Amino acid sequence: MSFEFVCEAAAVQVNTPKKVDVAGQPIALVRDSAGELFAIGDRCTHGDISLSEGFVEDDTLECWAHGSQFSLVTGWPRNLPAYEPVPVYTVKVEDNKIYVDPTPIYKENN
Repeated sequence: MSFEFVCEAAAVQVNTPKKVDVAGQPIALVRDSAGELFAIGDRCTHGDISLSEGFVEDDTLECWAHGSQFSLVTGWPRNLPAYEPVPVYTVKVEDNKIYVDPTPIYKENN
């Protein structure tokens, strides 16, 4: 894995997505209410809308435009109108800095 620095850990607030760019890819960083960090593709597969402008609830990121909800763990939509997953990315924190591996992961829908 090849990790890239994206921001300071304090820059990602609970339940407030933050858009970052990793190797030319727009990614939404999300810290859930339990404090866990997730990195998910920032473009909704239904309408090409920025997911980082959406809403976080539990382990789901909801697109503000049409309401599709994506699992922060797998990237799969949990409801229509989206039916294609978004990629997820591996995140690590070292010395209060967030790093993301730019290699997308596509997980099975489960």
